[in-house]
Amino acid sequence: MDLEIIGYCCALVVGISMGMLGAGGAILTIPIMVYLFHVEPVLATVYSLFIVGSTAFAGSINYIRQGLINIKSSLLFAIPAVIIMFAMRKLVVPAIPGEFDIAGVHVLKGTFILGFFSIVLLFSSMSMIFGGVKKEKEHNSLTGKEKLILILSGAGTGIITGMIGAGGGFIIIPALVLLAKMPMKEAVGTSLIIITINSLTGFAGDLTGSYEINWALILTFLLISIAGIFIGSVLVKKVASAKLKVAFGWFILAMGIYIFIKEIFLK
Repeated sequence: MDLEIIGYCCALVVGISMGMLGAGGAILTIPIMVYLFHVEPVLATVYSLFIVGSTAFAGSINYIRQGLINIKSSLLFAIPAVIIMFAMRKLVVPAIPGEFDIAGVHVLKGTFILGFFSIVLLFSSMSMIFGGVKKEKEHNSLTGKEKLILILSGAGTGIITGMIGAGGGFIIIPALVLLAKMPMKEAVGTSLIIITINSLTGFAGDLTGSYEINWALILTFLLISIAGIFIGSVLVKKVASAKLKVAFGWFILAMGIYIFIKEIFLK
């Protein structure tokens, strides 16, 4: 089967993942673009911001209707994330040379970004798999400590997502569930809003750059992933939160190991 056809089929999985988990969009989209559509890694991060942000916006509509969005937490997380992510996309990523040496090892920019991406996935998966199931809050108020944690988590997310072009759901979900003790399904809805703001702001900044964007590819991919996110938002009602969190952890662990081995040892 043609790799591009497989890639478009995977777009449906991207949407389902985001609908069920509030995350996983960039985790799938970036490897799909690089390995199935042969898009250069840095440009793949640009495409990921548009696809993931737009898909998250479509998927958030159902969660808004169900009251599963925590607006205050969204703003506390999103504002520092967007500011720092925008600075990373405009200043830091363009300044990375096309190839350079690290401890005597010659590294290409694309390999560096994907290697960094895989390491972030590995650490994030550990928190989801082994973080345990903490008691969920029964009210929406946040303590001062929890507000500070959300702000710092948003700032950290801005650095990482700015570097790799991800919406940040794989970081946002652990922060909301494990640190802010938010119920999993409310965390999913809140994550989608944060991803929308984070990703589309980053993409808007990239439009002022010199990237040549294949609109036919990313719009086709987007339409399929939006269909997937509505499927995922239905499926999520049938799955327990604890099982959902652990399954997500194993999923991103597998993706992290695959990308790390491919980029570090198979090139």
